[in-house]
Amino acid sequence: MRAIVRPTPNLQGEIQALSSKNYTTRYLLIGALAEGTSTVYYPAHSEDSDAMRRCIRDLGAVVEEDEEKMTIQGFGRHPKHVSELNVGNAGAVLRFLMSVAAFCPELTFVNTYPDSLGKRPHDDLIAALEQMNVRVDHQGGKLPITIYGGEPKGGRIEVSGNVSSQFLSSLLFMTPLLNEDSEIVVLHDLKSKVIVGQTLEVIEQAGVKIEASEDLMHYRIPGGQRYEAKKYVVQGDYPGSAAILAAAAVTNSDVLVHRLEENSRQGERAVVDVLKAMGVNLTHENGTVHVRGNQKLKAGEFDGDHFTDAVLAMVAAAVFAEGTSRFYNVENLRYKECDRITDFLNELRKAGADVEERQSEIIVHGRPEGVEGGVEIDSHIDHRVIMALTVVGLRSRQGLTIRDAHHVAKSYPHYFDHLRALGAQVELVRE
Repeated sequence: MRAIVRPTPNLQGEIQALSSKNYTTRYLLIGALAEGTSTVYYPAHSEDSDAMRRCIRDLGAVVEEDEEKMTIQGFGRHPKHVSELNVGNAGAVLRFLMSVAAFCPELTFVNTYPDSLGKRPHDDLIAALEQMNVRVDHQGGKLPITIYGGEPKGGRIEVSGNVSSQFLSSLLFMTPLLNEDSEIVVLHDLKSKVIVGQTLEVIEQAGVKIEASEDLMHYRIPGGQRYEAKKYVVQGDYPGSAAILAAAAVTNSDVLVHRLEENSRQGERAVVDVLKAMGVNLTHENGTVHVRGNQKLKAGEFDGDHFTDAVLAMVAAAVFAEGTSRFYNVENLRYKECDRITDFLNELRKAGADVEERQSEIIVHGRPEGVEGGVEIDSHIDHRVIMALTVVGLRSRQGLTIRDAHHVAKSYPHYFDHLRALGAQVELVRE
């Protein structure tokens, strides 16, 4: 599907933020790892969360759903023995379930997205699992991956945090269920520490004890624990809402986005502060972000590691700011659905933006007058790229056509519907 994004000077209206993908996948996982029935209210509906639903069902969880909630009868540390799992293009789901698969005698994760998830590395998690009496067959750290488990052992486990925090989160979910106590030591650096905080928050809500060092580089996990079956409420999603807020910021707008908690542990909550620093007229009260955009933004310097999944949306806003913006500490963007630095900036240049890259930086020389557009560009099968390029298209002089735009459904199936409800001129054309 192609998205034809036409110049839209004004956005107006209000929407309810979609439910958080990150929290939904985590609640579904701990519901499956619990013994008993858990209830998750307002779960997200996206390709990623659907992948987790499908996979925990395959592993033996009983999942039922209505319009408001989902109930999950978990399998604890005894997943059903299945030969294959298909996580689609959901990297977090794959990585979380690789550790769960250690409780199975043999399980293969198949590769159905060779040009996206199939290219992403998982070596660091594989190395950690191999320290736990788990044998892993893989293709240079990539899919397809076969886990030979059954008797995973605790003890001292080292895992690198250089590429992704998801490897650490995967181990944190699984190790409390082991018979032995475990000690996890994070090597090198740890990317996206804020997201690890979300993992620890969810695990604690489920009644499991983990002792974490203040810098989140060292953990002690008592063995023999069990996740409690509980009720959970999914909060609104900042990563997806970041693109809506960016679109409001670069246009003349009066837009309200509800269900965004002020005290959320989502790192992407920082986009509120980023946009304020860019001079956007914005308030955040009672769970509602209100943007009154006037197309006037100023450049700034931002540590992108604090809001990884919203960096591209903020870069899109910076394209139209006065001055040069710098987003640093973002190398982990290279290891997502695509290389979100090189690939994304190549598409921005086609649209007329003036951008540069370093290994771990994105530099944007703003063009407050706007960009030309008028070209067809590639989504790189990446939902975050699609959302950010749409923001640029709205402020371009000739619009943009984005190929493979249907992949936005990975995290935000209603993204274009929500934008159009606010007045955005976007046409979707099936190919």
